[in-house]
Amino acid sequence: MSKQGSKEERELVNKLWDAGFAAMRAPASGGATKRPLPDVLAGNGNLYLAIEVKSSRLEHIYIDNEKIENLIKFSEIFNAKPYIGAKFIRKPWRFIKLEDLHITRNKNYRVNLDLAFSKGLDFDEVIEVSTQTKLL
Repeated sequence: MSKQGSKEERELVNKLWDAGFAAMRAPASGGATKRPLPDVLAGNGNLYLAIEVKSSRLEHIYIDNEKIENLIKFSEIFNAKPYIGAKFIRKPWRFIKLEDLHITRNKNYRVNLDLAFSKGLDFDEVIEVSTQTKLL
């Protein structure tokens, strides 16, 4: 992963800790392991998040099919909510549900600014699910 991607992952981990979640970066990127690990894993006892982090200076982000399959596989085993954490430079974080991703002709996935800001959730919306669960 590029230095930029690692920076974004660290930023997200810190935001999650500040919001009351235990969070960590998983050492899976760049072939560190063949296991289907997400970039960021977080939980607070009520909600578990598995997040594949993508950042771009452009208006679109492409994601390999294998990354999505691995995210689904891990999330099912861990009982985590899977998201693509999209960080477009100079824009706030957006979290996209996998079913909202655009599928390309090559059976990979794409997120653009329009999709991220029309269907994606902001940080507070993603962690708010946990707060509502505690109140029930």
